[in-house]
Amino acid sequence: MLSLALVVDAHTDLGPEDVAILTDIVGEWHLLADLSFSDLICWVPGTDDNEFWAAAQIRPATGPTALEDDVVGEVISYDPEHLVTEAYLSEVVCETSDNKLQAGIPVDVWAIPVVRNGRCLAVIERHTNQMGVRAPGALEDNYREIADILTDMLWRGDFPYMAGKASTRSQASGMPRIGEGIIRLNTAGVVMYASPNAVSAYRRLGMQGDLLGEDIASLTSSLMVDAAPTDEAASQVIKQQVPAIVEVETDRASVNVKIVPLTDENGPIGTLLVCRDTTELRRRERQLVTKDATIREIHHRVKNNLQTVAALLRLQARRIQSEEGVAALHHAMSRVQAIAIVHEILSQTFDGRVEFDDVMDRLLRHVGDVAASRGKVTARRNGTFGEVAAAAATSLSLVLTELCQNAIEHGFESGSGEVVVTPVRKGSTLRIEVADNGRGLPEGFRQGSTSSLGLSIVETLVSDLHGQFELGPNPDGPGARAVVEVPVG
Repeated sequence: MLSLALVVDAHTDLGPEDVAILTDIVGEWHLLADLSFSDLICWVPGTDDNEFWAAAQIRPATGPTALEDDVVGEVISYDPEHLVTEAYLSEVVCETSDNKLQAGIPVDVWAIPVVRNGRCLAVIERHTNQMGVRAPGALEDNYREIADILTDMLWRGDFPYMAGKASTRSQASGMPRIGEGIIRLNTAGVVMYASPNAVSAYRRLGMQGDLLGEDIASLTSSLMVDAAPTDEAASQVIKQQVPAIVEVETDRASVNVKIVPLTDENGPIGTLLVCRDTTELRRRERQLVTKDATIREIHHRVKNNLQTVAALLRLQARRIQSEEGVAALHHAMSRVQAIAIVHEILSQTFDGRVEFDDVMDRLLRHVGDVAASRGKVTARRNGTFGEVAAAAATSLSLVLTELCQNAIEHGFESGSGEVVVTPVRKGSTLRIEVADNGRGLPEGFRQGSTSSLGLSIVETLVSDLHGQFELGPNPDGPGARAVVEVPVG
């Protein structure tokens, strides 16, 4: 679907400041749509003043739609009788209540000019499906009264108020919507009306009785007696009746409250509070935080245990006389340390993915320590791995440890040289080259015919990762080159 900015850019001469104003309106107009049970369309004037383009549209969540089709991108052209044209030229709110038919449905239509800085930037059209009008009651009456106030505020430039800087937690919980609960206050902050969902939310916070006639700031403060000092600010913001989003939280429940001041041409006439019960959401968030902390602690303990195993292998290697046995234990120790490095990094991450450059750099430092005992061999990374899923990180670290160690052990013996690890991301595939400039592969070497434990580990792990492995001469000079390709998603 076309965005407001695209329609404006393609068909109008509105500037960035004008687009910002309309974007703010569209960001908050769900309040008007839901309170008025109406579809809203934002029409912007074209470069030809006789044309108006539909730049944005929203349907109500509280009632049936009056518009079966999406109209964004459509145009009203040279129609002086159209309500949008009338509102644009007169710069006053225009309406028709003759229940004109749209697709066979009786619909009331309003046209609200958006006049800012002495210019009509757009016309917001309200379409109300009269066939699906809800039976009159306190909720419906208050919805419509507040909708008329917001319509007037939109025309005068008082709506939308900027919502203020919501806390990170409030933003994560999502914006409260009209159907989740509303409280209407007079200028003194006393509750004039509260929807059933709002009453239920406050009762979960610990309220006894009803909201009607209560001083909402005092009531909220009394419910938050045991709250943290920083949370006490929520009741103060509600008392001030300034535009904001606050979170009211007690040991029983939590509620997000959006504060929308209501005004007329003479000034403040009350406040609308839109409430969302976030108790279950908070509970799940706390469970996820606890679970995440537990998983990271497990990774930390696994890392410690693996380091202990590596230390034991090192001690055992010092007490063995057989050179072959010492070499086998050193290889086992390197594999254990490679796994420990991955678990150490996983203990510091929060999303189950690993920045593999950090893993590779640590592995190369470890491989460099091994190489130091053989000669002047350096190991370095050329390129970036990016993020790798935690499930694949351990296997990939073992594969690269084996390939680097094999390059040093069999390619250089006690000589000098260099091992270069080159990762390249191609879409969802990670290609890694491990090349050395050593003496190369033995004459007659054929991949798959060797009895090397290291290469067997590499082939098995790469296969488990649904990847491919190739080992052959280095095409860029002396030595050998191993190529691993694995999907990383």
